[in-house]
Amino acid sequence: AVRVEARAVEKDVGVMGTKAGMTSVFTDEGKMVPVSVIGMKKGGNVVTQVKTKETDGYNAVQVGYEEVREKLLTKPEVGHLKKNELPPLRQLAEFKLEEMPEEAYTVGTELDPTELFSVGDKVDVAGVTVGKGFSGPIKRYGFHRGPMSHGSKSHREHGTTGPGSTPARVYPGVKHAGQMGNKRTKIKKLEVVQVEKDMIVVKGAVPGKPGNLLTVTKAKGKA
Repeated sequence: AVRVEARAVEKDVGVMGTKAGMTSVFTDEGKMVPVSVIGMKKGGNVVTQVKTKETDGYNAVQVGYEEVREKLLTKPEVGHLKKNELPPLRQLAEFKLEEMPEEAYTVGTELDPTELFSVGDKVDVAGVTVGKGFSGPIKRYGFHRGPMSHGSKSHREHGTTGPGSTPARVYPGVKHAGQMGNKRTKIKKLEVVQVEKDMIVVKGAVPGKPGNLLTVTKAKGKA
């Protein structure tokens, strides 16, 4: 069976999109604003399953995105979508809700970004960051380096990792060299500059490189 589980409770159902890149727009006052363009691929965002507390123990709306050839999906995914007479969709994501909205979502409904978001809204954009590979603590955490003069024996070394004979171990959580980036992160409260049926433009940067999968939801908390 296909298992798609929500990560956290969202304010409302969101959409998935693909990072197209960054550009600049000018305001009416002549101020240049850096923006990120999030495009929608063929097939858009379609409701693929609706979960309720009565049937699944929690409220959620599962959304499918990016229509592809059937052979690119696993048989459980194809069966899950065919059961509701839906096209093969590569990405499935779940938006968990405290309460189901009054206008209930139905399976097969195509989500229109222009109905979900408006110019000036604050949104949360989540995705996987650019992977930087195995990085040292100076690059990874912004540690200070040692002297670069000829006699120095610690140019870019990590330095001490803790006390010696007591406790005779390294405490958990010490910042060391390791994998940097390639983690899912959420950029919160970005302002919507423009919204179309196949595109959302937000102020500022969003995770990943062009082509990266992103989810866009209404921002939680105070504006």
